[in-house]
Amino acid sequence: MARQPCRLPQNSKPERGSGVFRLTVRNTMAHLDSEVNEECLRQDLKFYFMSPCEKYRARHQIPWKLGLQILKIVMVTAQLVRFGLSNQLVVAFKEENTVAFKHLFLKGYSGIDEDDYSYSVYTQEDAYESIFFAINQYHHLKNISLGTLGYGENEDNRIGLKVCKRHYKKGTMFPSNETLNIDSDIETDCLHIDLQALSKNPQDWKNSSFFRLEFYRLLQVEISFHLKGIDLQTIHFRELPDCYVFQNTITFDNKAHSGKIKIYFDSDAHIEECKDLNISGSIQKNTQYILVFDAFVIVICLASLILCTRSIVLALKLRKNLTNYDLCSILLGTSTLLVWVGVIRYLGYFQTYNVLILTMQASLPKVLRFCACAGMIYLGYTFCGWIVLGPYHDKFEDLDTVAECLFSLVNGDDMFATFAQIQKKSILVWLFSRLYLYSFISLFIYMILSLFIALITDSYDTIKKYQQNGFPDTDLQEFLKECSSKEKYQKESSAFLSRVCCLRRKGSDDHLILIN
Repeated sequence: MARQPCRLPQNSKPERGSGVFRLTVRNTMAHLDSEVNEECLRQDLKFYFMSPCEKYRARHQIPWKLGLQILKIVMVTAQLVRFGLSNQLVVAFKEENTVAFKHLFLKGYSGIDEDDYSYSVYTQEDAYESIFFAINQYHHLKNISLGTLGYGENEDNRIGLKVCKRHYKKGTMFPSNETLNIDSDIETDCLHIDLQALSKNPQDWKNSSFFRLEFYRLLQVEISFHLKGIDLQTIHFRELPDCYVFQNTITFDNKAHSGKIKIYFDSDAHIEECKDLNISGSIQKNTQYILVFDAFVIVICLASLILCTRSIVLALKLRKNLTNYDLCSILLGTSTLLVWVGVIRYLGYFQTYNVLILTMQASLPKVLRFCACAGMIYLGYTFCGWIVLGPYHDKFEDLDTVAECLFSLVNGDDMFATFAQIQKKSILVWLFSRLYLYSFISLFIYMILSLFIALITDSYDTIKKYQQNGFPDTDLQEFLKECSSKEKYQKESSAFLSRVCCLRRKGSDDHLILIN
């Protein structure tokens, strides 16, 4: 039963010291008002830190945020699976076309690349034949290719091949007399051969002075051309086909002048919007279903304030014209990761399920400080291996390759191969490589990695003890403990709705006096 305020009798006369009495009443009222506000704050904080299940039992409030989160997981995961299947078709089409191009334009290609290049030639005759073979294959492409390919325009809006050669300026060289006289400045000459020139007598352009190569000063010959193609396999998966532009480059590398010319083939594929698509059949019905699903995605995304802006921008970009699969995969993959990680927030309401998060939070500062110190040692080994072992080991040629190799060694991957592949051309370097690898593996695996695990294990043990004996109270929890209605709230959860909202006094009752 609510406490009733008591008023002063209207006919009573104030006694002496009535001013002190009024001041005491005002102080009492201010103190009571402060207690009411403090109690309301405790109740609001209690409700804020409740789990969705506790909120539902207390107020019968449906956890729509949790439902929306689960719905977003299903929606984004479905998009990811659909995009991944489509991306598989794109990757397969690019890779298969690259293999087909190598067989089409590289003379004698065996189907297996030699190290990082396609294949190599060792005589002048083979070099000339490989160059002329690629040009002739380009000329007869439509008659020999099995793919849906056509000629494309290059950067100069011209159709045909562009052949460029880079070489030193003229000089003389007599290896038998150990005499060399050459200008190290590099010149670049280019020749454009269009389809009309190729249709004429082949001997006209083959006998050109441009193709009279002086191999002792030749650095490289580069043949570049553009092709267009359409990926029709997407129709079998009820999707609209994509149009591609392939920028192909064949490079004859003679920079080493070692008697071996390495031949590289590079194909860079770009997806463009098809200008005119006229496809009939069931694919049109499937497109309508996709549009309905996209509309559902937009509605769900608008319900989330955090993902609203990003979802609208992506929807506009992904509607038709955006065909950058790398950007799409990064954004879609990252969004899926963040959505799934966001579920951990709800597991944090249960102490038995959030051990991972609590351990990461407790160990992160120590781990970061430890990694900063260990990183200095790691960088020292990286630079040392790059400088000393680079000329003698394939895994130490580049700085980034060295870092990746050492990281693999820390995880116990490919150890024997790293030891075995070192070249024994220099006994001193070979001995240094053994000392280098043994010291790195011993230091990082047996000491640094063990200490790294120990830091995390120590934090985990601390969290386990807290779960058994109770977590230390924070300042906020200490504040909430002062709530006088805590026991009554736990016993009578059904009456929580009436208690969670504190009744605030009206301004018109400030003149009343509360008497117990």
